[in-house]
Amino acid sequence: MSAHASSTTPTPAAPGALPLIGHALQLARRPLPFMTSLREHGSVVRIRIGPTPAFVVTDPALTRKVLVTDSAHFVKGGKIIDALRMFFGDGLATVADGDTHLRNRRLIQPMFNKAHIADRGTAMIDQVRDAVTAWPAVVPRDVYADMNEVTLSAFLVALFGANLPEHLEGEFVTLMPKIMKGAIRQTILPPWITRLPLPANRAHADRVAQLRALIDQAIDHHADRSPGPAPSADAVSADAQRCPHAAARTKDQGGLFTTLLTAEDPLTRQQLQDEAITLLTGAIETTGTTLAWTLYEITQSDEIQRRLREELTAVCGDRPLRYDDITQLPYARQVLQETIRKYGPAWMVTRTAARDIDLGGHRIPEGADIVWSPYLHQHDTRYFPDPDTFDPNRWTAERAPAARGSFLAFGDGRRKCIGENFAWAELQIILASILQTWPSFTLTSRPPRAQAVVTVKPDTLTMAYYPQAPSTSHANPEQARPLQPLKSPHKQ
Repeated sequence: MSAHASSTTPTPAAPGALPLIGHALQLARRPLPFMTSLREHGSVVRIRIGPTPAFVVTDPALTRKVLVTDSAHFVKGGKIIDALRMFFGDGLATVADGDTHLRNRRLIQPMFNKAHIADRGTAMIDQVRDAVTAWPAVVPRDVYADMNEVTLSAFLVALFGANLPEHLEGEFVTLMPKIMKGAIRQTILPPWITRLPLPANRAHADRVAQLRALIDQAIDHHADRSPGPAPSADAVSADAQRCPHAAARTKDQGGLFTTLLTAEDPLTRQQLQDEAITLLTGAIETTGTTLAWTLYEITQSDEIQRRLREELTAVCGDRPLRYDDITQLPYARQVLQETIRKYGPAWMVTRTAARDIDLGGHRIPEGADIVWSPYLHQHDTRYFPDPDTFDPNRWTAERAPAARGSFLAFGDGRRKCIGENFAWAELQIILASILQTWPSFTLTSRPPRAQAVVTVKPDTLTMAYYPQAPSTSHANPEQARPLQPLKSPHKQ
């Protein structure tokens, strides 16, 4: 399809637009039903966000054209990306297409190859086990907050090594949720409001500055502890004789960030900050959300929980999880993939048309926002019958190929999520560690409702964890103990 082609096919407009604000009210009040309803009106549908038109692509085949085939004509941009760039800077997720993006992606890619991730596997498992073991039994806990904390804790170990000072980890855990709320606020408000000297805007700017200062400290600490020249064989042998675990501890002091600090073409300090913020945010928000919904779905099905526990026992027996085990847990991977399918995690992503272009018979003008939605595509009944039903068997070897064409949670093409391999490893480590640590857990809140913010998160979700099968009284949410304040895992 030519980039210069024109079409007389009119692009249908979504109903319900209001003067001045367009469809903004529907996007704010009922974003997920509104987004999925657009499929009824065509493969490309025009909406208005305020006075600005945007084109929503409802056909996954056309979305792949935007992301892969014609990606040169649909560049990173749009309202969401512009707002997030205020927070991320020019990190990999928001930097414009071009030489800088290609250079930075090539520098960062080795951090997320399978060998590098495996090197961090044991340290991540140890960190996660310490965190989830510290949860008190029976006490209802905020699952979404817990999952974000465990995810952040594990990723900090992977990124900066196992010896990050305790106060830095605690400050990251405290600061990141507030930062994310501020970033979301800037995404949904008009740009002119976010530039006013309002208290909320100043507080967000102060927190971003504080986050950058924390990242500077983590980078400096990591650089100071990064391994120097390799020791001689005699020195290694002597160390091993004195302490068999010395070599393992020395190796564990490193982290994925070493790749950037030791690159031949190094990034500036500002660029290092931007990339660290991008990686941290991506690791927390999407992974934490996925895990929270996964635990909820497990509580809704005795069969799913039984199969997960039987698979884990068959692989590990009574010993603790090892990194090599996660590739032998295919059903756990199916459960996680079905969670990602059902809940997004992202529900709206934007691109910008770099020129007038024809897309599926519709003329898209230069500069227009293109909107695509993993949530919409992953609820497409042509690929996922009964899409609101949680069914991990969609991802068996027999059924998965028919569904993959509409599974776009990690994007596609040259801007596909660089951390996909890491995300799968982290998800499986945390899920397996929770299942091993707690023989039972039950829902203690009402069933959560999906809330579309940056990700599709649960509006409320609390659970109690038990070292054995819970009694009838504890299984009743009305009789469970009160929700306790959350603490950073290392302080519990």
